[in-house]
Amino acid sequence: MSGEHWKQRPEGGSPFALRVLRAIARHGGRGLARLCLYPIAAYFVLVRGPERRASRAYLARALNRAPGLWDVARHIHTFAATILDRLFMLGGQMHYFDVRVSGLEELRAQHARGGALIFGSHLGSFEALRVLARSAPEVQVRVVFDKSHNPAMTQLLDSLDPRIAAGVIDAGQDGPAIVLAVKQALDEGALVALLVDRARPGEPWLRTPFLGAPAPFPLAPWLVAATLRAPVLLAFGVYRGGARYDLVFEPFSDGSAIARQDRARVLATMVERYAARLQHHACDAPYNWFNFYDFWHADDAVQDSTAQDSGAHEGSAPDDPAAPLGLGAGAGLRRRLAERRSA
Repeated sequence: MSGEHWKQRPEGGSPFALRVLRAIARHGGRGLARLCLYPIAAYFVLVRGPERRASRAYLARALNRAPGLWDVARHIHTFAATILDRLFMLGGQMHYFDVRVSGLEELRAQHARGGALIFGSHLGSFEALRVLARSAPEVQVRVVFDKSHNPAMTQLLDSLDPRIAAGVIDAGQDGPAIVLAVKQALDEGALVALLVDRARPGEPWLRTPFLGAPAPFPLAPWLVAATLRAPVLLAFGVYRGGARYDLVFEPFSDGSAIARQDRARVLATMVERYAARLQHHACDAPYNWFNFYDFWHADDAVQDSTAQDSGAHEGSAPDDPAAPLGLGAGAGLRRRLAERRSA
């Protein structure tokens, strides 16, 4: 997969196959639907070579040993299980699951003070946040999500919960629109959730230690948090097998202002701290990592070229809040933010 960005990797699963799986889940229940996971996992293990190789490379780091084919199959089966469980979670069928939540009091305390950013990852299931509708119904959650990356899955999930779909902030729109939508949601007291472990094309990034080697992590989410002075909590929805999930919230930063001259250093420290927490949970639940591409090396050529094109470079933190979103339209964004503050 060398030289190929994760955005160019085709997603597995045709619209027809997803509709069939949904029909089985709807009429046969979770138990019957889970039987379908075995042929699905077998297909990916036998046919999807890039994902199989990426799984081996990651598991060798997380398990600290040479993984076998059974490890790869277990890894892919775990991923398929969380995808299936999305259908039930977004369909409001949380009774199927035993979700154990930690850090909920900290999250409620932050929500009482105002909006905040919730930073998640492709570790486990981000849809486990659905449990908040039951355990903390007063908390409003808005999700930043790129609807164009997997349109078949997006259409299916939107049909399951139109209310959540209507509240999605589309990460596929231009950068200023994303930042302004995030700011509006924060001003309304919402928790804005997004995944922060993949750098999009054109974003600045920073290599920081992760599972034994430097890996590129995006700077954009951290710069947006600094620009909006938003508190940050981390969220990990770890699948433990069967029907059990552990939903963990961890306070991370309080949204204090960062002086411009200190921004590069502070943001680099934040990224390093985040990578350390992600590593902790990845080692604790190694089969929950769902970045099926070469996370450490494959994007070097793409990231190097886009970083140079955008005028950013590794270790830098642009002053322009639109720059991390690959825009070069920061003057307009700064003006619009100023107008909102003075309104």
